[in-house]
Amino acid sequence: MKTFWTALLFMTLLVSCGTLSRKQETSTVKTSINQEHYINNAARPKLVVGIVVDQMRYDYLTRFYSRYGDGGFKRLMNDGFNLTNNHYNFVPTYTAPGHASIYTGTSPMNNGIIGNNWFDKFENKSIYNASDDTVEPVGTINAEGKMSPRRLLTTTVTDELELHTQGRSKVIGISIKDRGAILPAGHAADAAYWYRGGDEGTFISSTFYINELPQWVSDYNASNPSQSYMKEWNTLYPLNTYTASGTDLNDFEKAPRGKETATFPYDLPALQDKNGGYSLLKATPYGNSLVADFAIAALKNEQMGMDAIPDFLAISFSSTDYVGHQYGVNAVELEDTYLRLDLELERLLNALDHQVGDGNYTVFLTADHGAVNNPAYLQSQGIAAGYFENDALEQYLKEQLKIKYSNEKIIKKSLIVKSS
Repeated sequence: MKTFWTALLFMTLLVSCGTLSRKQETSTVKTSINQEHYINNAARPKLVVGIVVDQMRYDYLTRFYSRYGDGGFKRLMNDGFNLTNNHYNFVPTYTAPGHASIYTGTSPMNNGIIGNNWFDKFENKSIYNASDDTVEPVGTINAEGKMSPRRLLTTTVTDELELHTQGRSKVIGISIKDRGAILPAGHAADAAYWYRGGDEGTFISSTFYINELPQWVSDYNASNPSQSYMKEWNTLYPLNTYTASGTDLNDFEKAPRGKETATFPYDLPALQDKNGGYSLLKATPYGNSLVADFAIAALKNEQMGMDAIPDFLAISFSSTDYVGHQYGVNAVELEDTYLRLDLELERLLNALDHQVGDGNYTVFLTADHGAVNNPAYLQSQGIAAGYFENDALEQYLKEQLKIKYSNEKIIKKSLIVKSS
């Protein structure tokens, strides 16, 4: 068990917080037992819950701290361990390599997930990290279901748990993004579920894991949960209280199609048709709500953490990334998303307390990557910043190659990746 607990401790990238019994935590402080000793000698948990918050900067914990309730982020920080000296040792810090590195404990050069997309010289084409034409969609006929962890070359901590317990542990991955569910769940998982937007608004999987959706998943999808969140998105609190963010109306945010300005409120039903149907929910706090709903349903229906064999629930909240890209790190929309995520974390932790019991499960929370301020905004504040022009670089390289080698076709493929 020492290896298992150590792996949990060190697979963090940004911030890791463990939810432990409050009595255990108090005892630890009183007896001056150090963190390593406590972790190495702790009782085996019935359930491990891994939470990745996509694009979460560490300063979102401190920047919005006064606005969080006591049961979400603050509970993790105050009742657990807040590890702040963590480092990325790879680039690019996109979603796929971030998730893969967290759960494998090694870098992309070893785990094989070197980006969200990359050019594969052996297949002679650009590929997506989780794409797999050898599997079939489950819960949809759309090609978004043709996904698996086949390109992940090393085992994950979830794989090692399955191996350690001879497959008796139950491992499930859940996310809005396919890569956010698949890479953490690993190869030996019981299931991984990700969100299919468009005209469906359901959670799907692939035949890599299961041949058909469990009845509880079918029932969940049939309840049309996405429609219940297709409503107005307004600020959780009065707009003038969002002082940790910039002004709501500014020149540095991108409004959804069909809306002139990126300002509150957002009439989601009116914007739905022009923004990919239910896919619109991905770039709102309600995408996180859907994930929390589904995770709690999985917890209950799969009876996770209900026996002495440890289970693992891997959850990735991806809507923070979509919101961050759409509106930027200084936006009121982003602050509101985190204040609402705080409530979802509290709801999830309460569900864990109720089913598994406080002190019987372990939670870690981290991020796959961070984000920077909009360069145009930084420039407006007199700060040196700018954009990297990919097309200009490619043209420059071609010109130099032609001068030096009389051949501008040495570069076989240039792949410009914009999504994290």
